Amino acid sequence: MARLNVKINDLELKNPVMTASGTFGYGLEFADFVPLDQIGGIIVKGTTLHPRQGNDYPRMAETAAGMLNCVGLQNKGVDYFCEHIYPQIKDIDTHMIVNVSGSSPDDYAECAARIDALEHIPAIELNISCPNVKQGGMAFGVTCEGAASVVRAVRDRYHKTLIVKLSPNVTNIADIARAVEAEGADSVSLINTLMGMAIDIEKRKSLLSIGTGGLSGPAVKPVALRMVWQVAKAVKIPVVGLGGICTATDAIEFLMAGATAIEIGTANFLDPAVTIKVRDGINEWLDRHGCHSVQEIIGTLEA
Repeated sequence: MARLNVKINDLELKNPVMTASGTFGYGLEFADFVPLDQIGGIIVKGTTLHPRQGNDYPRMAETAAGMLNCVGLQNKGVDYFCEHIYPQIKDIDTHMIVNVSGSSPDDYAECAARIDALEHIPAIELNISCPNVKQGGMAFGVTCEGAASVVRAVRDRYHKTLIVKLSPNVTNIADIARAVEAEGADSVSLINTLMGMAIDIEKRKSLLSIGTGGLSGPAVKPVALRMVWQVAKAVKIPVVGLGGICTATDAIEFLMAGATAIEIGTANFLDPAVTIKVRDGINEWLDRHGCHSVQEIIGTLEA
């Protein structure tokens, strides 16, 4: 069996397969379907400083090769997470990572600081790229200055591994990756969802309550793969790839493009055990090709 362990800063993952925020709950919801301790890392749903109700319904719609969502970061706030969720997940034998969002740099920093105090949360994923909220979210992730301002504020108060999640809805994602690297990001993850919409032609209305939403699933994979390849060449910190990954073949493509690890999102809705199947598929491919470690294929794309 090939060695599957990879490192993101000081965070050593037992394998490169993680779950994407917003698609795997707090992990507990999937415990009946998959052994949580065999996943490389679980990124729990988005958490904000204050509770958020999210957007009105309807806020999900199927598309030809994926789905649209405008959930809007519904959650009960960081204090609820610390008091009620953290005790339930702290002893799961994998890396539990919290996705953090906010409406201002100070909000992000305060939320991150409260999570920093939790012993068994070794990292956060900073969401500067959510397209479905009225304040903050993607607004910070679409300019170098905005992205840098949030990372700077958080880095001053958060002392563990900091992964920054980037938006694809930009002109040059490599520039933004370099900007957050310069402010102390330990890693970048990409991509978040692409802006999209769907229309009910009988009602002549959007299928989503706020008109637009984030597109995820197989449709976005070619875009995600291209952006991961571009960013991996532009920064020295580890890159985490996500966007439409459903199979081991998909995951290996991202690894070859330069990703150190990957996240699986929408596919969890179709198959709650997909993470383990992808992990096993990566291992089988490595064995079949005489590779002793997953490290041997990271960034090996010839282009």
